[in-house]
Amino acid sequence: MAVAEAQLYAKVSNKHRSKSTSALLESLLAKGFPAHIAQKALVATGQKTIEDAAKWLHSHCNDPSLDDPIPQEYALYLCPTGRLHNRLQEFWKESKRQCGKNRAHEVFPHITLCDFFTCEDQKVELLYDTLKRVGDIFSQCFPPSISLTLHASPSYLGFFIDDIHTNVLRDFALAFSSEASALADCHVKPCLKQFHLTLAHKFYPHHQKTLEQLAKCINPEEPCQWVAALYSRDMRFVHYQRLRALFQYKPQNIDELMINAGDFIYVDPTHQCDVSEGWVVGTSHRTGCRGFLPENYTEKAHESDTWVKHREYVFVTASRSSTQTEREPNVKLNGEAHNPSMSRSVTNVLSLQNAAALRRGVLVMRHGERVDQVFGKSWLQQCLTADGKYYRADLNFPSALPKRKDSMKQFECDPPLSCCGIFQSRLIGEALLDQEVMVTYVYSSPALRCVQTAQHVLQGLKLNQKIKIRVEPGLFEWTKWEASKVIPNFMTVAELAEASYSIDTSYRGNFPLSSLVPSESYEDYLSRSSVVIKQIITACPSKGKGVILIVGHGSSLASFTWPLIGLPNRDSSDFAQMVRKIPSLGMCFCEELKEENKWQMVNPPVKTLTHGANAAFNWRNTIVED
Repeated sequence: MAVAEAQLYAKVSNKHRSKSTSALLESLLAKGFPAHIAQKALVATGQKTIEDAAKWLHSHCNDPSLDDPIPQEYALYLCPTGRLHNRLQEFWKESKRQCGKNRAHEVFPHITLCDFFTCEDQKVELLYDTLKRVGDIFSQCFPPSISLTLHASPSYLGFFIDDIHTNVLRDFALAFSSEASALADCHVKPCLKQFHLTLAHKFYPHHQKTLEQLAKCINPEEPCQWVAALYSRDMRFVHYQRLRALFQYKPQNIDELMINAGDFIYVDPTHQCDVSEGWVVGTSHRTGCRGFLPENYTEKAHESDTWVKHREYVFVTASRSSTQTEREPNVKLNGEAHNPSMSRSVTNVLSLQNAAALRRGVLVMRHGERVDQVFGKSWLQQCLTADGKYYRADLNFPSALPKRKDSMKQFECDPPLSCCGIFQSRLIGEALLDQEVMVTYVYSSPALRCVQTAQHVLQGLKLNQKIKIRVEPGLFEWTKWEASKVIPNFMTVAELAEASYSIDTSYRGNFPLSSLVPSESYEDYLSRSSVVIKQIITACPSKGKGVILIVGHGSSLASFTWPLIGLPNRDSSDFAQMVRKIPSLGMCFCEELKEENKWQMVNPPVKTLTHGANAAFNWRNTIVED
């Protein structure tokens, strides 16, 4: 454990501990659980029911930190409910769809009254008592509505609380913090700065206009009932990323983590450098256990997804006598609450934006699964006979290798797709066909795996007889990542055409193969990528709604889209960390807003392909000899 964490253990252990007499705790003690573990279970589940606490204890039976005395962190938020909350949730959803995720999406709509503070497990009930007592005092003077004014800047968008109501909120926060600090022996710091409700934070400047248009659809005077809510989080994982498991995974090795669909996983980004590609190491929120898990079994989750709601105080004012149903109905569509007037306002904005027709699209795609990704760098040795002829040692090896004039050994530095990679590529093509995506141009890196991916995507699209692949050397990945430290000896355009790939033999690359430099700098790679993508855009006529398909490498998804949409470059270490998370056939899609002379990144037209590993199987060793 880190030194700071050890000091925290000591600090917490030396504090005086009082005894709680709650009925829930007594029930757990009667079942034989130690007091400190029973209290930890109650706090971790919000002290709601004995069943929740018992289930948590059962799940955490193998949690190595079960006896650790580290407390939870708590925060007091003022949260909107009712129609205003529905409006804000609609904004959250639409802003994420149009502009991507920003920092505000990590947490639900709220006004911070008291930021996170620690409180010992056995004293948490005192926080509950304080919230109710202070809430009762302020319920008579709490405003029937809170005045909100929209404020925008290049990196922030939100509602500021008008001065007329700021004093009441500040006094409420001060009263709670003062009483909680005294009774629960903890340091509670009230928020004394400008009270605000954040809509978007740390977004790219070119998204500001779109976000403001969406925000103006929110009527801040919508009926709303405000709730003061106490939340907690695990202070050990404050700076960790959170992942949500999409599928169940059963460990195949002792150092792997068991996960169920819906589980949340804490992942420390600083501990992923030495982890094998396609895997992460993390700690399960459900069980507290730590281990390796396949990254493609997960998706990113929000920070607040792992928080626990403890208690809330609802401010009921006389002016809110009419119910939401009387004012405006919420109908259900596909099982989800749907508010007609918010849909109308968002639709108005969308219709304005859709009037600027999105003319062209650029779909940047990583190649499919390559053979050395499955069988290692020595894959070629596994499928060569004594006289140097290729044979299929495993069904995931390609049935044959294309003919090339130089040595077959060159395939080691320029590997083909595996059979699964071919299937992946064709499946993506078929999905694009189902979505009626009109691909008009196809560009590929000279790497064989990329050319093959482009070929099989075209086959899935049923366009392999109509569209030729333009092999562009400038699309090759960052040469510093080449293990051989030299530029691979790629198959020539003529050889590819002879091998029945649909190649445009008349195309002359914007970036000659001879100009690729081994171990180029990061800056040179980004500069090359920027030049090449702009030359490709210029070379493809802008009439119609055609999509330019670019098949490259994991690094291509960033290096070719950043220049298009005007995003700043990250430093090389962040870039490498990002690229390692991009799976086979991962893709990014940019659309042109011709009237505004710019491009924007939107959701790809098809979903990505997720699948699990399938290890080699020897029936004799497994079934007979075992």
